[in-house]
Amino acid sequence: MRRSAVAALAVVSSASLLLAGCSKADDGGSGTKGNAKANAATTGVVNVSDQKGGTVTYAMADAPESFDPGNTYYAFIYNFSRLYARPLTTFKPAPGEKGNELVPDLAEGMGVPSDGGKTWTYKIRQGVKYSDGTPVTAKDVKYAVERSNFARDVLSNGPNYFQTLLAGGDAYKGPYKDKSDKGLASIQTPDDHTIVFKLKEPFADFDYLVSAPQTAPVPKAKDKGADYTKSIVSSGSYKFEKYEDGKQVVLVRNEHWDAKTDPLRKQYPDKIVLNLKVSQATIDKDLMAGEIIADLKGAGVDAQTQAQVLAKEELKANTDNAYGGRLVYTAINTKVKPFDNVECRKAVQYAIDKVSVQTSMGGPIRGDIATTVMPNDLPGYQKFDLYPTKDNKGDVAKAKQHLKACGQEKISTFISARSERQTEVDAATAVVASLKKVGIDAKIKQYPGSKYFTDYAGVPSFTKKENIGLIMMQWGADWPTGYGYLKQIVHGKAIGQSGNTNLSELNDPTINKLLDNAIANTDKAARDAAYAEIDKKVMEQAAIVPLTYFKVLHYRSPHGTNMTASAAWSGQYDYLNIGTTKK
Repeated sequence: MRRSAVAALAVVSSASLLLAGCSKADDGGSGTKGNAKANAATTGVVNVSDQKGGTVTYAMADAPESFDPGNTYYAFIYNFSRLYARPLTTFKPAPGEKGNELVPDLAEGMGVPSDGGKTWTYKIRQGVKYSDGTPVTAKDVKYAVERSNFARDVLSNGPNYFQTLLAGGDAYKGPYKDKSDKGLASIQTPDDHTIVFKLKEPFADFDYLVSAPQTAPVPKAKDKGADYTKSIVSSGSYKFEKYEDGKQVVLVRNEHWDAKTDPLRKQYPDKIVLNLKVSQATIDKDLMAGEIIADLKGAGVDAQTQAQVLAKEELKANTDNAYGGRLVYTAINTKVKPFDNVECRKAVQYAIDKVSVQTSMGGPIRGDIATTVMPNDLPGYQKFDLYPTKDNKGDVAKAKQHLKACGQEKISTFISARSERQTEVDAATAVVASLKKVGIDAKIKQYPGSKYFTDYAGVPSFTKKENIGLIMMQWGADWPTGYGYLKQIVHGKAIGQSGNTNLSELNDPTINKLLDNAIANTDKAARDAAYAEIDKKVMEQAAIVPLTYFKVLHYRSPHGTNMTASAAWSGQYDYLNIGTTKK
């Protein structure tokens, strides 16, 4: 999932409750065999404890594109990075929908808007120090935003909101090329604890925008460009003790962190270990054995483990089935022939048997059938289906009808998927089988997730060269509004030459204008109505095939303390204050 994270409501479906064998989750529970309750972490905090000490261990099947807070766009790293990087605002550590509450972090309070919402001012907390003992200043936040948004040739993995929003952002070349050393004039630091952002246009969601780790301070003198990920200077409660690329990361307490300057972090464990490139089967096994606290990626247990934990009451009691606030979909590349013709795209819409895709990913417990671009738990969502088929199993006749209207009988193309995400490969396989029935021959090309956007699916020149007309994708909101969800996947300005997330390369003037107008509107109801209209227009363009509204089945370690599945992180556990009972 690309920075998908911030919108989901971690609610429990009736189906998951039946599978879990309970009708109501506790707000607590010890997490032990006798007292654990299924879905408890979606409504409360499990194993509440202020006990300090021990090592919290995580694992993941791949390796992140970067640990640099300014050069990443995955929800799990946004979540994890808060341990060592403090953005201006963040989301309150809390279960489910309560986790969507935005609170100040490095900033003393929320932003103060002026000039009709075109100027936003923040005060930086005093007394915050880096792990080397030097003070954090507003200039460090200014520099962090400049390096992460305006040096796309060096740091291309994160979103580009600031670049498009800040006055003069279209002309600024970034700090690595800035000969004046003054930086972008529209980010002002009148003193060490004040930062002011000057925007081109009003932007109602700016407090949400600065929750991105791109606003976490970076001291210019310590920046090493793309290599900063190897020597990050911490502003959070933990610092890097060890960094082995693709193998392991170890965090230890930042001795210069002061709880008086930080109302959110508790610094419970002595050490935090993240093991990388561990097989999913091993991760699941270690979870159930109590060797690790969580799968950092938060994508849930694999199909084999899912069947195992749901079959035994004592294992089922340690599961949390949460909506992921994301859409699983196939992006249709509107710039790759013959999918530059909307009729060919509509043929794909009708051809796909969504039930087979859902089944391939683990069944209803892993997601509900989707018909819209926006997830069903996001403000502005409206239920509709422009391409209905009987029982959601596809319509061969209608698909062939649109192929004929497109001037095609047979199409040969490729579909991309991330190699280490077996469920994504399985979903792509189900899509291929559906398309074959209507005369579309799609072969799967697999690429590593760590380079999926920088080198492969997110590089328009590459997809055209390789004839990749279809791209498997998951997406969740950057923050819980329609704009936070839609902008980076359907707005023309989001298209980049590397790190691109508008994989359909959709650049529709009407859709672009609707998005631009909505975010400048102070009327929330009007904004939500606009997002629903945009959803329908994207589907009219047939540029995205919604497959499922993603759900995740976590296994909750009995040894983890302060475990809560937060809506702010797509149903992942909030990593900020997890501790352990295991010494």
